[in-house]
Amino acid sequence: MWNPLKGFLRLFYVVFAFCLALFLGALKGLVVGPIAGLVLIVGNVGVILGLFPAHVAWTVYALVKTCQFDVALKFVLLFALPPLFALWLGLSIAGSVLLGVGYGFFTPWVSTFEAFRRGGEMKKFMHSIVDGTWGTIKGSCTVVRDFADLCYHSYPQYLKELREGSCSNGAHTIRLIEVPACLVVGLMGLIVEIPLYTAIAIVKSPYMLFKGWQRLLHDLVSREGPFLETACVPVAGLAILLWPLVVIGSVLLAIFSSFFVGLYGSVIVYQERSFQRGVSYVIAMVSEFDEYTNDWLYLREGSILPKPQYRKKKVPRSSELSVGASTGARGRFSSIALDAPAMLVPSLGPSRSVREAIQEVKVVQIWEDMTRSWELRGKELVDAKVIMSSDLNELIRAKSSTHETTVSLAIPSYALLHCLLNSIKAGAGGIMLSDGTDVNQLNRPQDILIDWFFNPILVLKEQIKAIKMGEGELRLLEKFIIFGDNKERMEAWDNGSLVPEDAVMAAQIQAMSRRLIGMMRSVSKLPTYRRRYRQVVKALIAYSLEKEGSIASRSTKSVASIEIV
Repeated sequence: MWNPLKGFLRLFYVVFAFCLALFLGALKGLVVGPIAGLVLIVGNVGVILGLFPAHVAWTVYALVKTCQFDVALKFVLLFALPPLFALWLGLSIAGSVLLGVGYGFFTPWVSTFEAFRRGGEMKKFMHSIVDGTWGTIKGSCTVVRDFADLCYHSYPQYLKELREGSCSNGAHTIRLIEVPACLVVGLMGLIVEIPLYTAIAIVKSPYMLFKGWQRLLHDLVSREGPFLETACVPVAGLAILLWPLVVIGSVLLAIFSSFFVGLYGSVIVYQERSFQRGVSYVIAMVSEFDEYTNDWLYLREGSILPKPQYRKKKVPRSSELSVGASTGARGRFSSIALDAPAMLVPSLGPSRSVREAIQEVKVVQIWEDMTRSWELRGKELVDAKVIMSSDLNELIRAKSSTHETTVSLAIPSYALLHCLLNSIKAGAGGIMLSDGTDVNQLNRPQDILIDWFFNPILVLKEQIKAIKMGEGELRLLEKFIIFGDNKERMEAWDNGSLVPEDAVMAAQIQAMSRRLIGMMRSVSKLPTYRRRYRQVVKALIAYSLEKEGSIASRSTKSVASIEIV
């Protein structure tokens, strides 16, 4: 039976908690925000400006040396580099400033509201004061470090792949007569897309503002979605207050994406060998963006703007421009999202409850499980004396990530192999984590980075399952993954491997090792990979030294006992 007094007290507690969190969060934002924001802005801008000459030199050198482009196409790309680098400087510095201000001031605020979801009143109060202070400053340093890794290590890896890529399929070519058309359409795209995307985003932003508030208030009154749990009401209340900032972010993202959509018109001219189709692309993209936002905001379907056909034939999804979300709220949007960049429009449909959201595996959970598996498998290899402390030290001393050492990709690839083998053995429908969680299509994170890797990993899992390797063949696959072409160390490691008599099976095992290593090479370009992997390597070095020290002490004791006898 409903108790009015109890309901009033609960409402009073929610309102009091919200007001307290709002005040504490604002206070912490004013104190911590300038420090964290300044660290992030100065750090990122310093990386951008400090590495800018190197980026120019590396890019020009890679374009000149690559055999994947003919002379005419190299000329076009070199001619397009100055405006692209100017665009990089402007947008990256502006983005760093916005990110620094937003992260520095709003992270302490959100952390304060999140503290009220913890159990125990005293614990809630303590966390509401402590959370989001020193952690925000450390987080800003981590963002700078990951951004520096992306600029200094990941970008050269992409250029190295471009420079050393295979030319067996022939070089990409362009006719000199198409060069002016590419330049004109690219310039036309900037002139048309930037103002029209901006106008569409600004015109529809008031509707997005009120539509979002309507959805959130409806959930608040009906106690649905984020308002289902009492402990989460303060956090959801903050979402109502900050919704205007989400709308502003959506407009800025639309303007930001319009630069790249406009420049992509030059690529259309090159792909279709037609100036007319490039112009059609410029016109069609405005209509598709209008249609895209109409669907996300639940307005009328379609667009009144013209949408001419700019493709002679349908190209694969992977080669299309993908600036916006890859999946929409409705099935009709999966094709539009390939070309139209999205405003940052959260789903305005009915929200999921907190319990439903908890069932979804988070990206950070996958990263943490990967890190644990790297360390676990690395210790196995150290114990087996397959990986030496000298190998680990060589990776730490490596000045550039383009210089691959023995353990650069060996441990992560070895861990991925055993993750797939464990998933196959357990009969998991997806990828099984070390804690027994089955990450499948239903509960996987809805994140664009996961989209790039999840399906290929599932395909690789099915390929391993299909070739039905025996125990000796699996051990051979491990050798190929860890040592690759180093035949001397492969032969020195006696792990019970067996070279199959069937030449087809032997070729499949080698191909499988290349796929595993190539997949981890792609993962290694992600910003957080280098920081996490170096932490694992340092832990393995400490483990190796400790193990060597214990062995030395035991041998010393045994020698002493023999002398006494």
